[in-house]
Amino acid sequence: MRHWTPTELADYLKSSQSLSILDVREEWEYDIAHLEGSILLPLGKLAENLAQLDSSREWLIICHHGIRSAHAGYYLERNGFHVINLTGGIDRWAREVDHDMSLY
Repeated sequence: MRHWTPTELADYLKSSQSLSILDVREEWEYDIAHLEGSILLPLGKLAENLAQLDSSREWLIICHHGIRSAHAGYYLERNGFHVINLTGGIDRWAREVDHDMSLY
């Protein structure tokens, strides 16, 4: 699994939109702050919904601080997915890239 900092993700998003973004937080967290275009699928529901995700796509996995997304990423890799974990999660993204995003 690769790991990107928020700055690396921001640079990538400026040049391409081909990345699928999977947010593995809970719905109440997603309602506070999320990346536009991301798909919400809480970590606890990932296994039962795996078939709904396209394994031919590259997936950026995010959570609050990067721990749940790392767990999800390892699981997805074991199931044939290509994944990138956002180091520091949505919290670090808000602190380093999108200063208008809500923190919690």
